[in-house]
Amino acid sequence: MVLSTRMSHKVNRISYHYHNVFVICLLIFTLFIILITTYHIFKFGSTQKRSVYNAIILNDLQSLPIQVIDEDLPVADTTNISCTYFSCFNVYRCGSQGNKLLVYVYPPKMYVDSLGRPITNQITKEFYQILNTIISSKFYTPNPYEACIFIPSIDTLNQNRLKLQEVSQALKALPFWNNGENHLIFNMVPGSVPDYNTVIDVPIGKAMIAGAGMSSLTYRSDFDISLPVYSSLVDNLKPNSNNIRPWLVISSQMNINSAFEQDLLEVKSLSPKDILILGTCLHYSSMNSAIRCAGEDVYKYPNVLQTATFCLVIRGARLGQSTLLECMAAGSIPIIIADSLTMPYHGIIDWSRAAIFVREVDILSIISVLKKISPQRIIELQEQGAWLYEKYFMSVEKITETALEILADRVFPHLARDYTFWNIPSHTDIMSPLFLPITAPKTRGFTAVILTYDRLELLFLLINKLVKVPSLSKVLVIWNNQQKDPPHSSRWPKLNKPLKVIQTKENKLSNRFYPYDEIETEAVLSIDDDIIMLTADEVEFAYEVWREFPDRIVGFPSRIHMWDNGTNCWKYESEWTNSISMVLTGAAFHHKYWNYMYTTAMPGDIKEWVDEHMNCEDIAMNFLVANITRKAPIKVTPKKKFRCPECTNTEMLSADLTHMVERTQCINRFSSIYGTMPLQSVEFRADPVLFKDIFPEKLKRFNDIGSL
Repeated sequence: MVLSTRMSHKVNRISYHYHNVFVICLLIFTLFIILITTYHIFKFGSTQKRSVYNAIILNDLQSLPIQVIDEDLPVADTTNISCTYFSCFNVYRCGSQGNKLLVYVYPPKMYVDSLGRPITNQITKEFYQILNTIISSKFYTPNPYEACIFIPSIDTLNQNRLKLQEVSQALKALPFWNNGENHLIFNMVPGSVPDYNTVIDVPIGKAMIAGAGMSSLTYRSDFDISLPVYSSLVDNLKPNSNNIRPWLVISSQMNINSAFEQDLLEVKSLSPKDILILGTCLHYSSMNSAIRCAGEDVYKYPNVLQTATFCLVIRGARLGQSTLLECMAAGSIPIIIADSLTMPYHGIIDWSRAAIFVREVDILSIISVLKKISPQRIIELQEQGAWLYEKYFMSVEKITETALEILADRVFPHLARDYTFWNIPSHTDIMSPLFLPITAPKTRGFTAVILTYDRLELLFLLINKLVKVPSLSKVLVIWNNQQKDPPHSSRWPKLNKPLKVIQTKENKLSNRFYPYDEIETEAVLSIDDDIIMLTADEVEFAYEVWREFPDRIVGFPSRIHMWDNGTNCWKYESEWTNSISMVLTGAAFHHKYWNYMYTTAMPGDIKEWVDEHMNCEDIAMNFLVANITRKAPIKVTPKKKFRCPECTNTEMLSADLTHMVERTQCINRFSSIYGTMPLQSVEFRADPVLFKDIFPEKLKRFNDIGSL
């Protein structure tokens, strides 16, 4: 009995021991399975780009994995036309990898119904290029759980190729669809007969649309992305070496509205030598898009667009037209005649810099409108159009990359690029020669260079005012009167700042910009001897502004250049406007480097012309600085009146009736010498903080700032 009991306990201990071993083995095996699964998940994530796309898309489009769609699966929710970035986009999915937009592309599949009939067609070349661009970009992630944006691999570029309800069911079957939240649908050909809607007719819920030909009525601002209609015809377009454009404008669209056709024929009857109207070649192949005909004459397309300065982009059956990119590729300026068209990358690209917009009701007046555009404006439009095309539109890859960059700016607005980045070419070949710190040093102050002839009372009054400016380092008087010596030193004002008088050998306006050795500061205040209305606070504030913008002209009296359609010339305008393009050097700060450039590197005979006519040296300096820096000058303080109350009209150069005429001649002569118009217009003025607010004077740094 005792033996039996002992044996029983021994068996129990052995059983218990094996049980523990089994549990431990089971735990080790489970842990092993988890590790293997995790490894394969990460391995799949890191190699998905290569294994899925290179093996399936690149090598064999016929062998896509098949997914059966249940006909009873509910259709995706109807597109929410009221969606905004804040109401339909889940920004909390973004930022898992810092300030980086992450985009996931669903692995491509062939969707079929329960009977094996295909729901989606094969991927087109253009859609493949879109997908390939995304997975090759810096934005791509193979991990859907860290993605911010999801791209379905269902080709929705052309609505005519889709079974709408079935495609909607396929979208609904996507594992991360969630009513389309944070999904982006690409589409370039929306709508179908007879309605030709301007947005794809597939219900997509909260998904965003990157689509072409959108209307202002259907485009959801800051949510959708407006794309151009891409044309494969531009791939074979060769540059026009001679750039001879005998036609003013060409209309090359096929199947445009009959009402517009009649309008164009009327325009042609009135201006037969200005407009070329092309259409289908009925006596050849009407389906051949690479040729156009005008009667019996056959033209290669889109090469024929290179023979016109402008080309028409007219509303067709569909609002979006491939003609836009064809025009830009040919270097022709697009004339947009489609009132409700949402232009590509709306809100980002400033199309007024590259295209002309004409209302549909004004189509009959296009010739007169185009003939009023100045040659300089035409050059600017062509250059901007060529830059936009090369940067954003020349390929499907460029179009896709730009769409992703726009999305990145939306998701991370604190890193968004500004208007200048998107719309102004970076002139890498033209850089400011002033390699200066952001703020110029204040230790040395500025040198006041006063050009004078024989107005001693005004000169002495001005000097006494200038010495009250804290940052004044030296006063340099340029005595331009060779018939009379400057007064004896005993007659000059007694100052606590250095004063130097230089007597010139010839009476030239350019003497004010000579790089004198006596100018030891970086900042130069160029000022006329009759500018006695400025206060010390105004001058000191202008100097502070210049320190922040040391490569620009910063000053008080401003002017603007305008194009005169009546004379087809530039016009000098001194009326008060919101825009300025020049700051007159009768009272302005500039870097002493510009004195050296004005004296030694002024283009053409501008310097000689200025000295001969005793006029326009200030305009010449503005041309010089703007041409090198590509920047506008800066006007400071609201003061606009600079007439000298102590001067009579006979003493003032500006009182001469020919003065304004000569200054207009200067602008046109200088722009001809430069071969362009370098002046930059800007609506900007710098004022001291709080100068207009009712605060105790001890809280303000600049109290004595004058009004208009």
